[in-house]
Amino acid sequence: MADLVVGVDGGNSKTDLVLADTDGRLLAWVRGVGTRPHADGMAVTGGQLADLTRRGLSEAGLPETTAVTVGAYFLANVDVPDDEQEALRQLSQLGVAERVLIRNDTLAILRAGAPEGWGVAVVSGAGINAVGVHPDGRSARFLSLGDITGDWGGGMGVARAALGAAVRAGDGRGPATTLREVLPGRFGLPTVEAVALAVSAGKISAMELLTLAPLVFAAADDGDAVARGIVTRLGDEIVTMVTALLRRLDLLDTRTPVVLGGGTLQNGQVLLHDHIRRRLREDAPLARPHVLDVSPVAGAVREALTEAHAPDSAWLRFHEAFTGTQLPASANEEARSCPTG
Repeated sequence: MADLVVGVDGGNSKTDLVLADTDGRLLAWVRGVGTRPHADGMAVTGGQLADLTRRGLSEAGLPETTAVTVGAYFLANVDVPDDEQEALRQLSQLGVAERVLIRNDTLAILRAGAPEGWGVAVVSGAGINAVGVHPDGRSARFLSLGDITGDWGGGMGVARAALGAAVRAGDGRGPATTLREVLPGRFGLPTVEAVALAVSAGKISAMELLTLAPLVFAAADDGDAVARGIVTRLGDEIVTMVTALLRRLDLLDTRTPVVLGGGTLQNGQVLLHDHIRRRLREDAPLARPHVLDVSPVAGAVREALTEAHAPDSAWLRFHEAFTGTQLPASANEEARSCPTG
């Protein structure tokens, strides 16, 4: 009988979990809340991940106590070794799998999109981060603690920048933008000032604010100069992260795969990708960017299959099944309301 494996991609706004077996069969795909140990505490986050694991087993028609051989948990906001050790301790104590692996979520994108196992991966979902891995195994990434470590981008960065630009357009500090008209309707409010006050008062949560990002991309597509500036700023930040990693790993003179994943990079936004490719041609001409063509959780499953010593055919079988599978039913509504997660 084939062993079971679990692959998890935990982002800021949502967590995907896939249950598969070492024959490569896709058994279940479920979605839960985001991975936010910095806000909720690792004990709470661990409990949520354990619950999601049991839900995956139940979805597959298996008892919730069924043994899982390997669980590969690729988690946002687990950015330093102490965080990784605490997550490993929590999940091991909860018995989610016989062998638990903890990785940062950027590595799920690299694992899914770079067959050679090395290169640079950027995740731009609700937040933003990137990782680089050299062919010899060396790696580099960013501290990624938010404003205090110089981070900007992802859907949250886009949403906040758009709201700020819309307010500035109204008070005379900034240029005119259609964002003043399109953003308030998302919350049924009359003005962007009313939105800003609601955010400040805690009446609109960060995850709700995130849902403004698709409106910004749409306004950019329609030619709004301010929205286009925000989108190209995101592209500039992504290129800066990629080139910094290539430089730190001495890969600027090597043809290097660059995998772009996450909601704000896998949404078909032509302006953003054209800008990234143009800037990379100038700053890192040997970089070879491509957009991830599957959900990042596939990379976590690939890692779990490898750790479980599954044959290569298992990954090929899983990949074929996974790419033809729709989002889990419980995620459809969330995906419509928050496509940048």
